[in-house]
Amino acid sequence: MARAVTTQRKTINTVVAWGIGLLIFFPILWILILSFKAEGDAIKTPIEVLTSAWTFENYGVVQERSDYSKHFFNSVILAFGSTILGLIIAVPAAWSMAFVPSKRTKDILMWMLSTKMLPAVGVLYPIYLVFIRLGLLDTRAGLVIVLMLINLPIIVWMLYTYFKEIPGEILEAARMDGASLREEILYVLTPMAIPGMASTVLLNVILAWNEAFWTLNLTAAKAAPLTAFIASYSSPEGLFYAKLSAASTMAIAPILIMGWFSQKQLVRGLTFGAVK
Repeated sequence: MARAVTTQRKTINTVVAWGIGLLIFFPILWILILSFKAEGDAIKTPIEVLTSAWTFENYGVVQERSDYSKHFFNSVILAFGSTILGLIIAVPAAWSMAFVPSKRTKDILMWMLSTKMLPAVGVLYPIYLVFIRLGLLDTRAGLVIVLMLINLPIIVWMLYTYFKEIPGEILEAARMDGASLREEILYVLTPMAIPGMASTVLLNVILAWNEAFWTLNLTAAKAAPLTAFIASYSSPEGLFYAKLSAASTMAIAPILIMGWFSQKQLVRGLTFGAVK
């Protein structure tokens, strides 16, 4: 029998939840406010910032100085391209580990997870040399491969968790009906794991969109995404807070909007299999 919750307890929980949410969202809100302030006003005290005049000047300057559409297009290609490529590799891998496990399956999963503990700077130099040799430096194809590889352990782990919740008897029934391995994965397994796969796609798109270390070190101009677009407003002369805030707002707005409209699907996927 479920425990009864009083109205007072619900109110307290709601207030606490909203307080935590606003605290987490406040840095983004402050960046948004600074993006509409003049450069001289952006460095004043919070009260003076809030009471100063509002302006769209920073967005105009940012658009004139940088090609936002090119950086945005690069981010879309890198985020979705690396995620799709990762799914193509991870779905068969997760299927084999979930339904045809071996005595080394757990060791392989732990090894894949351990690669996320390796400092990225530790492999930057060899990857940089490989990219120079293969002509992949400052190319979208090279960055798609790198972003796919660094997020592949997460994709495999998430899909493996979702696939484990699917009864193996369903796949056996499909085999008995004459389904090939390809048909089993495409027409039986994949539709049943859509909530989990959707959350995996959303999470990895966000991770690839926000990746800064590799995009800043392996690009210069041609394949530079929005992370490089933001970094360009940090110069030896100092930080231009208002313009940097405007650039940051333009960079994070698309992913925030996507996350807002897909939050139900993301939560559903992340809790997939948690309650039977």
